[in-house]
Amino acid sequence: MKRLLTVLLALPVMLCAQEPALSLQKAYELAQQNYPLIKQRDLIRQTSELSIENIGKEFLPQFNLSGQATYQSAVTEPKATIPGGGFIEILDKDQYRLLADVNQLIYNGGTTKQQKNIQQLNEEVEQQKIEVELYKLKERINQVFFGVLYLDEQLKQVELVKADLINGIKKVEAQVNNGTSFRSNLHLLNAELLTTDQRTIELKASRKGFLDVLSLFINQNLSENTRLEKPKVDAVVMANEIARPELKLYSTQEKLLGGQYRLVDSRNRPKASLFFQGGYGKPGLNMFINGFDFFYTTGIRFNWSFGGLYTEKKEKQIIELNQKTVDIQKEVFLFNTNTQLRQQQSEVEKLQKLVDTDKEIIDLRIKVKDAAKAQLENGVITANDYLREVNAEDLARQSLITHQIQLLQAQINYQTISGKQ
Repeated sequence: MKRLLTVLLALPVMLCAQEPALSLQKAYELAQQNYPLIKQRDLIRQTSELSIENIGKEFLPQFNLSGQATYQSAVTEPKATIPGGGFIEILDKDQYRLLADVNQLIYNGGTTKQQKNIQQLNEEVEQQKIEVELYKLKERINQVFFGVLYLDEQLKQVELVKADLINGIKKVEAQVNNGTSFRSNLHLLNAELLTTDQRTIELKASRKGFLDVLSLFINQNLSENTRLEKPKVDAVVMANEIARPELKLYSTQEKLLGGQYRLVDSRNRPKASLFFQGGYGKPGLNMFINGFDFFYTTGIRFNWSFGGLYTEKKEKQIIELNQKTVDIQKEVFLFNTNTQLRQQQSEVEKLQKLVDTDKEIIDLRIKVKDAAKAQLENGVITANDYLREVNAEDLARQSLITHQIQLLQAQINYQTISGKQ
């Protein structure tokens, strides 16, 4: 029963320990999936589908119903007589007409096709704008994610310092009991141990704050025991190649402007349609019958409006100017991005050198501390002298932690700026 109880009590801890660490890529995915802007994607898609459907209905038969009743001051009165004694009936001045028109477009210069194409390209542009905004989330996730990783490393370093302090306390405590050291030395080390505990409390509180922010981004509850996985970066991939979503946005905008250019041409082409007109009225098509009658007319219509030719040249010039604007925006983006990449590359190289130097400093500090530990044990130096060397090693390790996390973040930032993260 005792063993079973022990297992049951340890089960939550075991489950927590088995919980997989949150990776940076997973954080990206969750943040993008839960960002409110993502809801706009479906709205853009639905709007585009409805617009394209409406454009396609231009080739459906168009129905029109009209009617009129008129009274005119005069009507045609023929003066000729019909041989054989007949006569031509004079029309009444009140006339009525009810018409039903059916028009079937058969050619409109390719305008419908171009309008559909423009609508599809417009959807791609709007969707890509959302993609650009979602990509910007990665920069914010990087800041929070690496903030947690930095605090994790700081907490590990605090534990190392505590281990050194506890080791020193045990040695001084033995010396005090033997009467070879002052109790003040023991108090000094205990006070420093309490200060280290305070530092642990502060670091854990800061870590929880970062995790709370990350929880909001990914819409998941992250406990204080949540582990974050250190991303791995291959230095070989750090090449000046840009694959950002902004470039696809500029490309899509260029295609959209090309579609608008072709639409101007199609609107100025001739149009043809079939028509059928049926009606009932007084008089009908036979003007010699003064009475109500059914009638119809059918055929083909041809229409070519030349009014658009007056503005065609200016419309195309406006599109060309917009094209140049997009080209300039693309050029400015590439210039700024390449500048950021060069700066980030310099930052990576600098931090790599600092990390290498930090490791050499730590090796030396460890040797000095170990010598001080032996001296403290033999009563050659005081606890204050030993504490100074422990703190010096601690500062050296903190510097290494800071530079290592900064280096990793700089490498990730480089990939984020280039569009490969």
